[in-house]
Amino acid sequence: MPALAEVITALETAYPPGLAESWDAVGLVCGDPDEPVGRVLCCVDPVAATIDEAIEIGAQLIVAHHPLLLRGVHGVPADTTKGRLVHRLIRAGAALYCAHTNADSASPGVSDALAEAIGLRVTGPLNPGQDGRTGIGRIGELPAAEPFSAFVQRVADALPATEPGVFGAGDPDRPIRTVAVSGGAGDSYLGVAAEAGVDAYVTADLRHHPAGEHVEAGGPALVGVTHWASEWPWCEQASGVLRDAFAGNVETYVSTRRTDPWTIRSSREHTQ
Repeated sequence: MPALAEVITALETAYPPGLAESWDAVGLVCGDPDEPVGRVLCCVDPVAATIDEAIEIGAQLIVAHHPLLLRGVHGVPADTTKGRLVHRLIRAGAALYCAHTNADSASPGVSDALAEAIGLRVTGPLNPGQDGRTGIGRIGELPAAEPFSAFVQRVADALPATEPGVFGAGDPDRPIRTVAVSGGAGDSYLGVAAEAGVDAYVTADLRHHPAGEHVEAGGPALVGVTHWASEWPWCEQASGVLRDAFAGNVETYVSTRRTDPWTIRSSREHTQ
């Protein structure tokens, strides 16, 4: 079995830490770089449910997209929510590694996984980095144009089910061929998507006023999904990075726990 340090090297080759935003916290959260790793769980959120899952399968490492300790802390006592998780990991002999905005910008990265799940052929980044290859979001094409209503259903079919579901803003009959996607919160790129001239933009955490103003201005049709669902396809991509790097010497698992925070949906019936 490879040492944790070797696994980290493979992850950082795929998702270079230098691509992370300056405010981000990526890398090894806990764990001994010299310890062997034979089993890895890939997930979006390092929370109690995924730590339970990792312990149940006997994983020595969790690779998570979201950081556990994003803001500065002065301690991790076990009587705090996040401290309790750190103590559980250490007692179980499990390390935690987080790849966040570096995985967002990497090529391939989070948005490539989202685009692939939807069935897009990626043509380039939505908001390119200096090299023109990496950057936030991706632009892609469908094999053939389809009505916006069908495209919204396509997205819903491609992603894991959540209580809020998938919603669209735009003319149901509008033909959709070119699409921008951004895994995670992406309404700060509404203007970029409009400038790109795409037919639709898929992202998470869309807010009322920016979305409404965007649609009123004639921008791309919008497809809103939950943050967790938009990033979950990345877990299989990260799992594949380790399978390729260690040729079967590391068992990789994609988390099956839905860690989307929204657990109940209720709506009033529409009346004519």
